[in-house]
Amino acid sequence: MSKSSPTFSCASCGAVYRKWAGRCDSCGEWNTISEQAPLSKGPGSKTLSQRGKTIPLTDLAHEEAPPPRIASGMEEFDRVLGGGLVPASAILVGGDPGIGKSTLLLQAAASFAQNGAKVLYISGEEASAQVRLRAQRLGLGEAPVKLGTETALRDILTTLDEEAPDLAIIDSIQTMWLDTVEAAPGSVSQVRAAAHELVTFAKRKGVSVIIVGHVTKEGQIAGPRVVEHMVDTVIYFEGERGHQFRILRSVKNRFGPAAEIGVFEMTGQGLAEVSNPSALFLSSRDAPAPGSVVFAGIEGTRPVLTEIQALVSPAPPGSPRRTVVGLDSGRLSTILAVLEARCGIPFTGLDVYLNVAGGMRIAEPAADLAVAAALLSAREDVSIPPDMVFFGEISLSGALRPVSQTENRLKEAQKLGFSQAVVPSRSRLGDAEGMQIKTMTDLISVVGDMFGAG
Repeated sequence: MSKSSPTFSCASCGAVYRKWAGRCDSCGEWNTISEQAPLSKGPGSKTLSQRGKTIPLTDLAHEEAPPPRIASGMEEFDRVLGGGLVPASAILVGGDPGIGKSTLLLQAAASFAQNGAKVLYISGEEASAQVRLRAQRLGLGEAPVKLGTETALRDILTTLDEEAPDLAIIDSIQTMWLDTVEAAPGSVSQVRAAAHELVTFAKRKGVSVIIVGHVTKEGQIAGPRVVEHMVDTVIYFEGERGHQFRILRSVKNRFGPAAEIGVFEMTGQGLAEVSNPSALFLSSRDAPAPGSVVFAGIEGTRPVLTEIQALVSPAPPGSPRRTVVGLDSGRLSTILAVLEARCGIPFTGLDVYLNVAGGMRIAEPAADLAVAAALLSAREDVSIPPDMVFFGEISLSGALRPVSQTENRLKEAQKLGFSQAVVPSRSRLGDAEGMQIKTMTDLISVVGDMFGAG
């Protein structure tokens, strides 16, 4: 194991020497050169013996203004971004095939361009004629968007450097290839290298970049997970093929709130914004029916009311079915176990089907109480009053726990004409005049009050 030679540096100008000298040749000062200890100790060349430059440090307190934003004019899209597009930001958009990612981004590109931003749309999956046909179908044929079709990243970066746009859309990262990486497009090494070059270019040149990413069968963005760490914002475009609604959901945002959603409706003229998703998700409700319950939820910063539907039917001999759409199946199993163990209501020998109407996906535990009410309503064949909403978390002991933003949930429900609510006790109700609120301590109380047993 070789021993690294000592290094000497000038205290006045920082010049580095291999041996000691009385006078610094760089600045001319005398007796300023001294031996420096290595930054780290390791075998041979692994030792960081030569010191680098000192980086400037600042305090946490500062008077800097928040980063400026470019509004697209699409309120739902801007909401998910945190209020608009931040210059020099990198955004990753993922979604299932055919869900409408290219349509959404083409509409967003046209909106940004019509608001004065210089936008380049680079497609690596479709020919220019295909993109133009989509633009004509969406009524965007006259939008001032520059279009290019290329997969060689070196050529793309050269074009972006020459054009200096405000926003560049890359569709998609899995089709891009870098000539310095010996791998096929879409491989882990190519995706990582291409994403790194695009993000670095965005930060260095001040160009905002939106990158489209494919997803795996599990719904995660394909490629190395490090790509999601590189970018500033990660957005998923969700929806069911059989429903016209599409949800744009942010799962990471360095410039705004995470878990924010934007709601769109797929129409013949493209994606239409839905400014009041609660009213839209509840617009198709029929007359009160057993198993139908309205849940007052929170998606990001906005309250959203959705309908949870349950169906309980006798199961044939064997294992009963548990089918869930729009909710976590593990959460359903937990609620069924609590109902049986704490409330004495068995679901053995019964098939259970649970669905969130409109194609919404609910992840917050505040939906536990609404799910339990829908299951009990379907099992007992008792209809819930149509002007009643539910929300609350159920613990394994059967107790009900309060959830966040109770006031916002109740205000949204009241705005849509609901006059009754069932919530956990100790919830911060705030100003809820005009609503009849039932506070429950545990699930047994809900069963006794709503269904006359307990």
